[in-house]
Amino acid sequence: MHSILPIYKKEMRSFFTTPMAYIFLVVFALVTGYFFTNTFFLYNQSDMRSLFSIIPLVYLFFIPAVSMGLISREKSLGTIEIITTLPIRERDIVIGKYLAGLSLILIALLTTMIHYFTLINVGTVTDHGAVFTGYLGLALLGGVYTAVGIFASSITENQVVAFIVGIAIVLVFFLMDKLLVFVPASLAGIIQYLSTEFHLSNISRGVIDTRNLIYFGSVIGFFLFMTTRVLESRKWS
Repeated sequence: MHSILPIYKKEMRSFFTTPMAYIFLVVFALVTGYFFTNTFFLYNQSDMRSLFSIIPLVYLFFIPAVSMGLISREKSLGTIEIITTLPIRERDIVIGKYLAGLSLILIALLTTMIHYFTLINVGTVTDHGAVFTGYLGLALLGGVYTAVGIFASSITENQVVAFIVGIAIVLVFFLMDKLLVFVPASLAGIIQYLSTEFHLSNISRGVIDTRNLIYFGSVIGFFLFMTTRVLESRKWS
């Protein structure tokens, strides 16, 4: 566990010593701010629903872009060979890099809090609990997509390929509940349960169900486990 912190700090430094993190945060804030102000000023809708509905769509492209280089960059530079020879377990490497990627996503999510405070001052927020659970759901969704992204980054040394694979996987999770009409009724329940949007919508309604938390935790754990196994397999190749 003590090896996770140095990996985490190294990744955070790499984010903020290059323009990448700043570009990501600025573009994320501009995109989400645009859609929020559209509904606020044009449609006179003073709630967070429009923001909470657009962020999952923004995640589909932004999170794979952030996480595509977490491991593939190390592979392309050859530094992954050095890291794996150090007395650091592959699991610690994966967790450290994952937490760094997730931290950047959460920082971006925090920038949208300005819209919440705007509504408090000039609009009407009737359900603060739903806002809290909405942000909790978006944080968990960000955790899932970051885990998917780091897995995609681990299977190739090409960042563009990692980006494309990451988008493909998160799109599958995103579209599952929208394709229920095309699957047999016997499989509809399973497909719906695997959909991230199904669980996110449940949490966003203001109800924190342990089944939703278990789902997000299980998917995150699965992809981090698979990423660890990919790194461990390099020792035997």
